[in-house]
Amino acid sequence: MMHHPDQNDATIYTRGEHNISRENINEPALKVLYRLHKAGYQAFLVGGAVRDLILGLHPKDYDVATDATPEQVKDLFRNCRLIGRRFRLAHIHYGREIIEVATFRGHHAQAEDDDEGSTRDGMIVRDNVFGTLAEDAWRRDFSVNALYYNIADFSVVDYTGGMEDLKQHRLRMIGDANVRCQEDPVRMLRAMRFAAKLDFEFESDLVTAIVDQHHRIEAVPPARLFEEVLKLFMSGTSQRAIHLLIQYKLLAQLFAVTQHHLYHHPEFIDFIELACRNTDQRIAEEKPVTPAFLFAFMLWGPMSLRAKEFESNDMSPIQALQEAGRAVLSQQAAQISIPKRFRLPIRDIWTGQARLRNRRGRRPFWLIQQPRFRAAYDFLLLRANSIEPQLKELGEWWTQFQAVSEKEQKQMCQELHRVSHGQKKRKRKKSTQNKQDVNRTNSTDSSNPSDQ
Repeated sequence: MMHHPDQNDATIYTRGEHNISRENINEPALKVLYRLHKAGYQAFLVGGAVRDLILGLHPKDYDVATDATPEQVKDLFRNCRLIGRRFRLAHIHYGREIIEVATFRGHHAQAEDDDEGSTRDGMIVRDNVFGTLAEDAWRRDFSVNALYYNIADFSVVDYTGGMEDLKQHRLRMIGDANVRCQEDPVRMLRAMRFAAKLDFEFESDLVTAIVDQHHRIEAVPPARLFEEVLKLFMSGTSQRAIHLLIQYKLLAQLFAVTQHHLYHHPEFIDFIELACRNTDQRIAEEKPVTPAFLFAFMLWGPMSLRAKEFESNDMSPIQALQEAGRAVLSQQAAQISIPKRFRLPIRDIWTGQARLRNRRGRRPFWLIQQPRFRAAYDFLLLRANSIEPQLKELGEWWTQFQAVSEKEQKQMCQELHRVSHGQKKRKRKKSTQNKQDVNRTNSTDSSNPSDQ
């Protein structure tokens, strides 16, 4: 598969030649590394954690690679669970922290029988072969993710030139980029995520592979794409990610309805950009973010257009949003399966847009008590500050309503009530007598607070 003249030769960066310090590695990861090492096994910190430590970032999670088998790891750690069918992994639990320990993997071509490393149309289905450190390095996806920090002598082991790529801020696929993207098309999405996260450039062979192979993402199961999309948009660099997806024509593989909408309404990108920027900011401030909000803003354009069609066929605004929401979500499900627990909140955020317009009587007091009021309100502000400036006044009203005392809230509602009645009276003067009668009955029907 990936032959390299010196595939077993690594460049070793000694303790003095790299900037990883044990002070920056979290305690559970160090405990795992030391215990494996003391038991006579090889133990390396590997992947994203090594990459991030060298770049001076804070790793989100820590992975360990070892020559111990999963069962041997389990024997060493009481707090260990073995997981995974496609490849057995050991998860070692320290409170809420999990350190993932994987045995060095060989290449699937070495499997004894076809069932072990079976492939389907060039895609790897299962690969359960143990191997050496060198083999493990060569079957990782990107060179910058294939660096190993050795707890035995605190050196960094580099088989694939990852250290040089880190210096050059370059994302390079290990081996033949075309073949690797074919084996697992999700690697193209991982490339987008790392380029966005690290602000790295793609190496030219990887660009060619993505351009040639992007259609293969269609073959990835929708449930797996859901997980990948969350990683892309909820890692704090979604604004860069969305531009990369559009630039490399991958958005259509994930959100075809959104891509179609953007083609006809290019201004909708302003809304998506602002929503991404907001999401990134929330993540930076360690505030919670929900997948429901992500799908709500990505699909808002196509959904709201469809809702307008339903409304023109005599549906109420809320009904139209509910029907359009169902239709667009079921279309989207063909590409990415959105779990049921997020579908209802997405629709609530959308229907909340119509509810926030209705401020009659006691409704505002009822609305701010609703569990998804805040998400719907945030969503309204995004619309007002990007594609629908006419909503600014409504957004400002709700901002003020949340900030003042109950007494002032009542005054705000009375003021609204007065204004809406005043407008109706002015209209009445201009009209004929029988129109007055119709208006009089309408205004009492629609604006009487006691009716709510």
